[in-house]
Amino acid sequence: QVHLVESGGGLVQPGGSLSLTCAASGSIFTINGMGWYRQAPGKERELVAERNLGGGTKYADSVKGRFTISRYSDSNTAYLQMNSLKPEDTARYYCNTKGYDTNRRIFDVWGQGTQVAVSS
Repeated sequence: QVHLVESGGGLVQPGGSLSLTCAASGSIFTINGMGWYRQAPGKERELVAERNLGGGTKYADSVKGRFTISRYSDSNTAYLQMNSLKPEDTARYYCNTKGYDTNRRIFDVWGQGTQVAVSS
């Protein structure tokens, strides 16, 4: 099995920064991509940022220029650096990873999420 553990959420004032960490562990053969999603109360879960095996990235328009997703090569850990945070960034942030396990089976795993609140 593959497991994800997220950390780094919290309360921050508008304009502040937070960094989220997502660590994958377990029977991992290869990770094809890691991404961050968020879900605010009463809203659907939406993509925030994702990074594929080749290093390509994709961001939601609402976070472009403010958020950066990164992952060190050969690492099963992804980071989301969030700068210039706005109240509308308040949500529960979930990490997702896709890849193949050691039995060469596809996995698509979600973490439990970490809460981010932006408020003065």
